Amino acid sequence: MREVLAEWRPVIDDAIEELLPRRIDDAYLTDFFGEPTYKYQPEAIQEALADPIWLLLDRGGKRWRAILFLMIVDALGDDPEEYLPYACIPEILHNGTIIVDDVEDEAQMRRGGPALHHEHGTDIALNAGNAMYFIPLKVIEKYRGDLSDSQRLAIYEMLTHELNRTHLGQGMDICWHNEKEITVDEQQYYEMCACKTGCLARIVARLAAIVTDQPEEVEQQLARYAEELSIAFQIGDDILDIQNTLDQAGEFGKEFGNDIREGKKTLMAIYTAQEAPAEDVARLEEILWAEDNTDEEIMEAIEIMQSVGAIEYADTRARELSASARSHLDDLDLESESEQHLREFTKFVIERQE
Repeated sequence: MREVLAEWRPVIDDAIEELLPRRIDDAYLTDFFGEPTYKYQPEAIQEALADPIWLLLDRGGKRWRAILFLMIVDALGDDPEEYLPYACIPEILHNGTIIVDDVEDEAQMRRGGPALHHEHGTDIALNAGNAMYFIPLKVIEKYRGDLSDSQRLAIYEMLTHELNRTHLGQGMDICWHNEKEITVDEQQYYEMCACKTGCLARIVARLAAIVTDQPEEVEQQLARYAEELSIAFQIGDDILDIQNTLDQAGEFGKEFGNDIREGKKTLMAIYTAQEAPAEDVARLEEILWAEDNTDEEIMEAIEIMQSVGAIEYADTRARELSASARSHLDDLDLESESEQHLREFTKFVIERQE
């Protein structure tokens, strides 16, 4: 699976560059956004959009959402090369959410460098992040000849629904890590993931189904596959944050113990609050609530979670969700080799730390 991701990533980056060039000029602005009422200033748009966006994209990221879109298209029997502009939609959206999320979390680092609001300022970062929510709509408009009116309407309605749910999930997550006590239960955590992370994955699957003109039942099965895969991915990502040591953190571009420093209520923290002695839970909540943590406190929080087997529990749940995601492919008429890639991908998202 790593080879598949490595093969497709430069192709995706080239396709994104077609939609948002590294260098902005009047010709591009007119072609993509329409004739100006008066006069564009390409230099300002370069500084406010292209530079910060490409700074983030060039730092890394596996582009798995875009590549998953292409794998689904391939599994449905269509040529993925013909759908490259649409594959960029979830990737652009994802990176936009990253920029805004980092501002909201007051994150210091992203992909091995300073978060964009530290590099370019909060105003430019938010403008660039918000723009990335709307650029996908221009993709649908620019390539409108490839789709019927009903397909375009279905895409607009789908994006509106899923992006609204994304903000529900982000709102839940923000409130939880701004509260000292861990009052969240496991089902609420899954719902947060289904919205915050799952909706972007559902966009991947539903978009692939719509542009290839699949029946609604196929679209919904693929959406469930993608949603459960993404929840497994989120749990795996939380486990990765715990498992990283101080000298390993750079590979993933995160600070050591980043989720603990931010006070996030991960599945491991929620499980610990349910299973650990009251004094250990109180101490974990104190560490999560603190404005700043020492490395020793980070390790203390991890040890509290380890004492009740929280990491193993989270890993088990991730694997169960991964298996459930695969089950949604069982009754679909998919190309066999491509279907196997989709099944393997559900394992990759939780085994990438191994």
